[in-house]
Amino acid sequence: MSKIRITKQFSFETGHALYGYDGKCKNVHGHSYKLSVTVIGKPIKNRNDVKFGMVIDFGDLKKIVKEEVVDQFDHATVFNETTPHVELAAELKNRGHHVILVDYQPTSENMVIDFAQRISGRLPEGIELFSLKLQETDSSFAEWFASDNL
Repeated sequence: MSKIRITKQFSFETGHALYGYDGKCKNVHGHSYKLSVTVIGKPIKNRNDVKFGMVIDFGDLKKIVKEEVVDQFDHATVFNETTPHVELAAELKNRGHHVILVDYQPTSENMVIDFAQRISGRLPEGIELFSLKLQETDSSFAEWFASDNL
C-alpha cells in the first residue's frame, strides 16, 4: 500500500526578541505564526479499526501539536536563556507573563527544529514527521524536512 502524506495547519501568537541582532528584531515583538505539520505513513488496512483508511486521525495529530507546541507557545514570549534577556524574562514572569526560555536564538529556523523534535517524539509507531513549515509573516517562513536531517 502507498505511503500518504497528510498535513494539518495551526496558528498561534508568540513574541520574541533576537539578542545581538543588528536589525529591528532585536526589539521585543510578536508574530502570528502559522505552522503546517506534515506526517507520512500508510493508511490503516484493518477494516475493524475505527480509523480504517486513515494514516493518523487529524484529531490525534491536533492533540499532539497542541500539547507540544501551540498550547506552550501561544501568547508566550520566547527568549534565549544564555543572554541578558533573562533579566527581562524574570521581570515579565514576576508580573504574571508567560515566558519561555530556550537554549537557542528564537528565530523561525531554530524554532522549527525545536518543534520537529517535540512532535516527532510523540507520533505513533509507523507515522513519521515528513516536514514542518513555520510561517512568521505572510512572506517569510522556515521549513524543516526529515529527508534533510537523516
